Amino acid sequence: MKGSGAGQGSGAVRRTSLAFRITALCLAVAGVAVVVAGLVSARLVLTASREVMREALADQADVVAEQVGETGRAGRLRVVEVLRGQGIAVVLIGPDGGLVGDPQAVRAVRATGKESATVGTRLVEVRPGVALVQETATGDGPGRKLLRNITFALGVGLLVAALAGLVLGKLVARPLRQTAAVARTMSGGRRDLRAPEHGPAEVSEVAGAVNALADALARSEARQREFLLSVSHELRTPLTAVTGFAESLADGVVSGPDVPVVGRTIQQEAHRLDRLVTDLLDLARLGADDFRVDLAPVDLTDLVSGAAEVWRARCAAKGVEFRLELPPHPTVRTTDPRRLRQVLDGLLENALRLTPAGRPVVLSLGDVLLQVRDGGPGLSEEDYRVAFRKGALHAKYERSRPVGTGVGLALVHGLVTRLGGTIEAGPAPEGGAAFTVRLPDA
Repeated sequence: MKGSGAGQGSGAVRRTSLAFRITALCLAVAGVAVVVAGLVSARLVLTASREVMREALADQADVVAEQVGETGRAGRLRVVEVLRGQGIAVVLIGPDGGLVGDPQAVRAVRATGKESATVGTRLVEVRPGVALVQETATGDGPGRKLLRNITFALGVGLLVAALAGLVLGKLVARPLRQTAAVARTMSGGRRDLRAPEHGPAEVSEVAGAVNALADALARSEARQREFLLSVSHELRTPLTAVTGFAESLADGVVSGPDVPVVGRTIQQEAHRLDRLVTDLLDLARLGADDFRVDLAPVDLTDLVSGAAEVWRARCAAKGVEFRLELPPHPTVRTTDPRRLRQVLDGLLENALRLTPAGRPVVLSLGDVLLQVRDGGPGLSEEDYRVAFRKGALHAKYERSRPVGTGVGLALVHGLVTRLGGTIEAGPAPEGGAAFTVRLPDA
């Protein structure tokens, strides 16, 4: 919502549409193509036109040279008038080399040395007794006509390009607008809409990604709802016990020797509540920048031995066999001892809860790994893949076996990840589940 508001503010940069950009691109490409083609064709046509004019002027010069020698003065004047009407100037060359005719034409003939040549924009054809001069850059010449044709072609090309770009832009932009509308609707909470997956491959890929995101959001929200329901149930159970026993104490229903028993029950249920709230808070903080991880060199042998003393006693109280496996040499790693102990306690509590009396719980330390194994009922292959997902195992087994808060293994996974390690779940040789934590070497 913040991004939308910022985009609609008065100070936001106005972005051009995709259709406009495609149209502008088509116009630019068409314009460049027409101009380049026009320039090339203009040069070719002008060159060819000049050669044609030169050949025609040469033919006329041959004819005029024959007529000038055979006709009298009146005939020569008539020839001059006819050629002048065609835009050709006639220069008579006397026996002494004198030139008679239009002054500009006379200068052009002199400039060629009385030989056939091109002087600027004038073609000069010299024959015995006469020279013909023709201007190639006249206002109605082929060059001007060619320029008009190129301008017309440019206009038509740009118009066609604009129409084609507009149509193409709308065709491409329509599915994108539909996808954007679906995404905006999704931001309001709806998950049942899907973007149309048609059009160009890239546009269809965007729509498919939005649809996949909608499916992922729907699944995630469904898991969150299930998780909240399970957590609510876990909170309600100890709260009900605390409330009921507290009311019994307040009403005087419980008295005498029963009071310590009720007090211990209230204390145990309050501890369950505290543990659940603490786990939820730690799980929520894992992704935050202020989640503290104090790394230091730690002797894992001492840390594991300290945890073993506590859990050996707790296992003995339940009749569960506890085994500790340590390497023959000290194992030192850079990690956070408090967070790593939290990981071990979470895994051991989960193992002890599921292991029946007489079966083992094993805490093992290797060179780069920690392992907690148990002799409980174990999990299926599918369960191992989702073991660290919040509430996944809790929702499946809450009616068939002892379950915890639903966040313990998720919290363990998050802690191990923040410590730079990895954790895996799989079957244990003791018959139950094995959780293996691998710590980084450095």
